[in-house]
Amino acid sequence: MFERITSLWFHVPENPYDPTDPKMNPLNPQGLKPCCACPQTKSARDDCFLKYGTTDGDEKCQELVQNHLACMRGLGFKF
Repeated sequence: MFERITSLWFHVPENPYDPTDPKMNPLNPQGLKPCCACPQTKSARDDCFLKYGTTDGDEKCQELVQNHLACMRGLGFKF
C-alpha cells in the first residue's frame, strides 16, 4: 500500500541513468566508475590541492578542477 502512495508523490524512473553502463552511455564504452575515470586530470587536481591546501588551492587550482569536470562530463557523468 505504501509503495503505491509514495509512487504518487515521488516519480522514480524505471531505468535510472547509469553512466557506468556501456549500453546506456556510449560516451563511456569501458564502463569506468567515477573513481577510476580521468586519472590524469584527477591526479593533477589532487596534487595541486596537496601543494597549496584548501585555502589557496581554491583559487590556484580552479583551472585543473574545471579540466577534470570537463573530462568527467565527457564520459557522461553529471554533476
